[in-house]
Amino acid sequence: MAAFEYTAMDQRGKQQKGVLEADSARQIRQQLRDKGWLPTAVDPVAEKKTSTGSSFSLGGGTKLKSTELALVTRQLSTLIVSGLPLESCLRAVSQQSEHPRITSVMTAVRSRVSEGYTLANSLGDFPRAFNPLYRATVAAGEKSGHLGPVMERLADHTENGQALNQKIKLALVYPILLVLVAFTVLGVLLTYVVPQVVQAFSDSGQDLPGLTIAMLQLSHAFKAGWPYLIVGTIGGIFLFKRAMRKRSFRLKWHVLLLHTPGIKKFVRGADAARFGRTLSILAGAGVPLLEAMGIACEVLSNEVIRDAVVDATKRVREGTSLKVALEQTGYFPPMMLHMIASGEQSGELENMLERSAVNQERELETTIAILLGVFEPAMILVMGMMVALIVSAILLPIFELNTLVG
Repeated sequence: MAAFEYTAMDQRGKQQKGVLEADSARQIRQQLRDKGWLPTAVDPVAEKKTSTGSSFSLGGGTKLKSTELALVTRQLSTLIVSGLPLESCLRAVSQQSEHPRITSVMTAVRSRVSEGYTLANSLGDFPRAFNPLYRATVAAGEKSGHLGPVMERLADHTENGQALNQKIKLALVYPILLVLVAFTVLGVLLTYVVPQVVQAFSDSGQDLPGLTIAMLQLSHAFKAGWPYLIVGTIGGIFLFKRAMRKRSFRLKWHVLLLHTPGIKKFVRGADAARFGRTLSILAGAGVPLLEAMGIACEVLSNEVIRDAVVDATKRVREGTSLKVALEQTGYFPPMMLHMIASGEQSGELENMLERSAVNQERELETTIAILLGVFEPAMILVMGMMVALIVSAILLPIFELNTLVG
């Protein structure tokens, strides 16, 4: 049986959506009519291709969030290790979820498995939900007959990746929020506080100090130009995102990131950790090294590093050791390279890759903590200096007035 997503109107005229299984769309419509519902749309749950080549899903998007993918993988690994049949595991996961997107995807995967397809092939119907790493690991587990342990490792990998991504996002979000708050406070002071206080001294005919005049002019300029500033900022973000679609611009941007002090260590560390973790889980699942390196390239966020690893894969294919090939890229830390060399010599490459990934993730966490620890006091210091200038511009006329009165 196949899975179908439906949209129907119930007896009260309320729209209902869901997933049902049947041999054809006609049977789904009949089931809905038997319930007294009027079917308006019945479509197979699968990711299609548009005429332009872009993908879309009949269910409103089949790309699972990282948290959803981690949860599904953990549930599926637990059930498989428990000894339940694969079809029953997939049914339980689809029924357990309260998210229609997960239910639709897992129901469709179960339908494909019940038709005789492998789990990896069934997951391949949803490439946006399950990336090549995920599908290759599952396929290796099925071929080796150890799908349960492989799924457990995949669940650990997915959860670790989710945690790392959250840390990176938090590291980026916090400074942005701090900058926005700082500029908002300064904007309020310049727009409302400074003009009202200074106006009182201007009406009295008193000559204002140079700093106060300069701050008042800045206030007028900010008050008149803040709409243009907002529009320019939004337009700049839009143009940047549009330019990032072009590979030539992305390469230039990624080169800049790799040569910016403070940021380059962060970028290299994050990609090194992703590469080591991915290569470790693929090697542990029995995927050949060259194929594993090709898949691991896809998890790298920086395209300059990705191109370098692609070249390293070619060198490994020609007979170069993994350690030497990665060392020639210049983007992997020495500690990681030495551990890989030790793994190649001892025959424990999988374990050494995992250890190096864990070590790199810890260093990345330390780097994040250091960057935040430096940025926060620096931002507070800059904001304090700006506020001090504004307060000085307000207090100087008061001091001069007191001097004249004295």
